[in-house]
Amino acid sequence: MSLSDHPRAYGTAAVAVAFVAGVLVTLGLKDLYPDLERRFQERKLARSRPRRATDARRRSSFFWGTIELQDRESSSLVPGATQIPRDNGISEGIEGCIGRTPLIKIHSLSEATGRTILAKAEFLNGAGNSPKDRVALHMIQVAEKDGFLKPGRGDTIYEGTVGSTGISIAALARAKGYKAHICMPNDQSLEKSDLLHHLGATVERVPVQPITSPEHFVNLARRRAKAHTESQADASVGFFADQFESPANYAAHLQTTGPEIYAQTGGRVDAFVAGAGTGGTISGVAKYLKEEARLRGLRVVLADPQGSGLYHKIQHGVMYSPTEREGTRRRQQVDSVVEGIGINRVTANLEAGRDLIDAAVRVSDGQACRMARWLVERDGIFCGSSSAVNCAAAVVAAMGLPKGSTVVTVLCDSGTRHLSKFWKQVAAMGLEDEASEPEDLFALLGIEKPK
Repeated sequence: MSLSDHPRAYGTAAVAVAFVAGVLVTLGLKDLYPDLERRFQERKLARSRPRRATDARRRSSFFWGTIELQDRESSSLVPGATQIPRDNGISEGIEGCIGRTPLIKIHSLSEATGRTILAKAEFLNGAGNSPKDRVALHMIQVAEKDGFLKPGRGDTIYEGTVGSTGISIAALARAKGYKAHICMPNDQSLEKSDLLHHLGATVERVPVQPITSPEHFVNLARRRAKAHTESQADASVGFFADQFESPANYAAHLQTTGPEIYAQTGGRVDAFVAGAGTGGTISGVAKYLKEEARLRGLRVVLADPQGSGLYHKIQHGVMYSPTEREGTRRRQQVDSVVEGIGINRVTANLEAGRDLIDAAVRVSDGQACRMARWLVERDGIFCGSSSAVNCAAAVVAAMGLPKGSTVVTVLCDSGTRHLSKFWKQVAAMGLEDEASEPEDLFALLGIEKPK
C-alpha cells in the first residue's frame, strides 16, 4: 500500500516533514537573528557610533556551526574615506608617525564656556611635530607620483616657509632620500632655523619683503629651485614645493584630518575653528566636514591674529588690516608676535574653501599670550602662538552656540619652538606671575560673557 493510494496520509506526511524542516531552520537562525538585528541598529546609529572597518564577530549556531559575520560596509561610516589608516604593530619609518593624532578635551575651556571644546593634538605628528607633517608628506608623495621627484637622484626640495613646513620637509626629505633647502624670513624664532640646520637642511634667513618682491622668501625659494634644475650640473632637479598654492596642501587635510575628526567625534561637531597661514588646514577640513560628511549645521570659523587682513576678508569681503594703510597691498608680514598664521593675501589653498568659512574671530597678541599662559596653568598644555590664537577664537565661537555644543580646534605645535619670541613676550607681560592671573577666563581675555 502506497501513500498515493491514501491522499490524507500523504498530506499528513508532507506537513510533518515541513514542520521538522521549519524547526531545524528556526534553530539555525535563532542565534543569527540577534546579529542581523544588531547590525541593522548599528548602521542606523552609525553617525553617532562609528565602527572600525575590521569589526568582525563569531557566533555558534546549532544548524551551521561557527559562523563569522563581517561588516563590509562600515567604511561608509566615515563618509568619503575608504578608511582611516591604522598600522597593526609595526609602522614603516617616520611616515608611520604622521596622522591619527588624538582629539583631546580641554577641560578648563569646556568648564568655563559650558560647551565641549576639543583640540586636535597635531603637535604629536612624529616628523616635524605639527600639522605640516601631513602637508609635507602629501606634497612629496604627489611629486613622486607625477615624476617630479625621484629618490636617490640627488634631488633637492626647495620651500619658502616661516618654519613649520620647512621642518617637516627637512625631516621627511632625509628619510626619503632628498635634500632640503629652506628660505625663511629673518623675523621668525631662532629655534626654528636652528632645528632646520640640525635636520641637515640648507637655510637662508632673508629680510622681510613684500610678496611682490623677487627677494620675498617664497619667490626666492622658487627661483633657487629653477636655477638648480637649469644648472644641469648633474641629473638632479630642484623641486619647489609651493605650499601656499599647491592643491596637495588642502588635499592632505581633506583626506586625513577631516575624516579623523569626524570619526573621533562620531560626526557630532558644531563648529571647527582654525587659523590660516597657507589656508590648507581650514579649507581641507571644511571641505570634508561640509561637503563629504554633509554636516549641514557646522560652523567653520577663522581664527586670525592682529595685523592680518583675513578677518576683514571673511567678515566684510575686503582684504584690510588696521595696521595696513588702505590701498596698499605690498605688506606681507603681519604685525604680530604670532607665527604661522595670518596673511594679507588669499592663497589658492584658502580660496579652495573660502566659501565654506562662516565667520572670523580676531585675536590680539595680548589675548593670545594670556590664553597660552591659561592653558599651561589649568591644563598643562604648553603650546605655540598659533595654537593660543586658535583656542582663544574657539572660546568666542563656542559662546555663540547653545550650551552643550561641541567645538573642535587645533593645537599646532609646542611652545618650545616659540621661546625666544612669543613666550618671551608672555614673560614680559608679567603673565608668569600666578598672582596676576584672574580666575575668570572671560575677564582674562577681555571678552564679554553672553548672558
